[in-house]
Amino acid sequence: MSAARSGRRTLGLIALAAVPVAVLSVFFVLPVAGMIERGLWPDGRFDPRAVAEVLARPRTHRVLWFTLWTAVAGTVLSVLLGLPAAYVLYRLRFPLRGLVRGLLLVPFVLPTVVVGVAFRQLLRDGGPLGFLGLDGTPTGIVLGLVFFNVAVVIRTVGAAWEGLDPRPAEAAAALGAPPLTVLRTVTLPALRPAIVSSASVVFLFCATAFGVVLTLGGSRYASVETEIYLLTTDFLDLSGAAALSIVQLVVVVGLLVVAGRARAVPDAVVARTTARARRPGRGDVAAVLLTGALLVAVAVPILALVLGSLRAPGGEGWSLASYRALGTRGDGSLVVPVTEALGNSLRTAVDATWMSLGLGLLVAIVVTRRSHSRAERRVRGVLDGFFMLPLGVSAVTLGFGFLITLDRGPLDLRDSPLLVPIAQALVALPLVVRTLIPVLAGIDDRQRQAAASLGAGALRAFTTVDVPVVWRPLLAAAGFAFAVSLGEFGATSFLAREDHPTLPVVIFKLIGRPGAAEYGMALAASVVLAATTAVVLLAVERLRVPALGAW
Repeated sequence: MSAARSGRRTLGLIALAAVPVAVLSVFFVLPVAGMIERGLWPDGRFDPRAVAEVLARPRTHRVLWFTLWTAVAGTVLSVLLGLPAAYVLYRLRFPLRGLVRGLLLVPFVLPTVVVGVAFRQLLRDGGPLGFLGLDGTPTGIVLGLVFFNVAVVIRTVGAAWEGLDPRPAEAAAALGAPPLTVLRTVTLPALRPAIVSSASVVFLFCATAFGVVLTLGGSRYASVETEIYLLTTDFLDLSGAAALSIVQLVVVVGLLVVAGRARAVPDAVVARTTARARRPGRGDVAAVLLTGALLVAVAVPILALVLGSLRAPGGEGWSLASYRALGTRGDGSLVVPVTEALGNSLRTAVDATWMSLGLGLLVAIVVTRRSHSRAERRVRGVLDGFFMLPLGVSAVTLGFGFLITLDRGPLDLRDSPLLVPIAQALVALPLVVRTLIPVLAGIDDRQRQAAASLGAGALRAFTTVDVPVVWRPLLAAAGFAFAVSLGEFGATSFLAREDHPTLPVVIFKLIGRPGAAEYGMALAASVVLAATTAVVLLAVERLRVPALGAW
């Protein structure tokens, strides 16, 4: 390739990346830098003692320990429960398998505040499992984390298991190895990268859980995420919150590096064609029963939530009173009716979806185009690393960064209706990018070259070559982004205006109010939010795009 053409391609790459680079610089790098500045430069000069002081607090030690052990416990249980279910759902053939897969995916995409409310209803005194005494306990929190994250293991390991070459296992069985020996010596070593990858991602999600821990643990049991929120909203300790955010940022980036390395699996361990599913046999009974039990365990909290919302506020008989009350302001504690908050959530989700979709598509195009020169490869490598930065920051940290940096000129956006959608779009952006990159990377670049040789410009080549392949994943990415935005609570809890709340914010406010009527409204609002999210995600599941496995 000539130097002039190579230079034009490099300049074109930079121009294409200009928009996402500018957006991430303003709405990601600036807030994170402001958060770091607040923690390390509390009085305008470099002073790391502020971070050291926060880390020396006894409560911080308790918060860090609680975050660590609950994340480990949630990860271990999710892996132990998810492996048998992955085998059953991806290697065995039975009626309604697709429906069962979709149902087991629903908990992961439910808003975290809904998961918390569902488990409170399940475990509270008078609830179906209230006799266990787990309400407001660490055990209840861990169960909520497992409920939320087991789908990650099922989808990630299941996709790898489905594509595993069956011949080594068949050869071992033909040589007389019993099934458990085949599993231990052949199958699990081949699945180890997928298992490690899913476990690291689950640990990340458990360690950065916000809505589940805040709803079930309150201020008694706090993780790093909820402690940042409490330090900001209850104690106005912005420096302390910034110090904890820095610690969390370092840990999360380290976990993402581990997960990224675990995903770098040699192609030799994966078959080129999907293994044919077979009917369950006698040796599959235990795994099938465990999967059935897991399906019941997933259904029970959701069923408890629905039934609780249909109880009369006084506890006598059945009633739709809680749903009718959604058009009111409750006892006057709400600034707007719940139905208006739902409308706010829907409008915000639409805005966040088109933002994350447009930005994510540009990012995916930039990082997947084939490089034709050393300079282009270097530029693309730098851009790829820059675009993955949002994966290293949790929603709470991002919301906190927005709070302390976008409240003064020239970027005073505190009163802008676009502030919450922008934050939610950045939260959803990694999922959009992870959905689109494998699809665009799988398109043969020779097809684009052939279109160009026939006189098609870059835009025409994209519409004729890329669009027919990418439109279904693009719809799936839009559905995931919409669902994530609809239930987003971490960043929104910092940024939503009092007169313009989203539904998750209103639900959390309702469960904090005394009275059966307000609690019933919280249950009914949670059902509405969960149903809306589930419908969107089940529609995405029909597109058969394994986006979750890309994590």
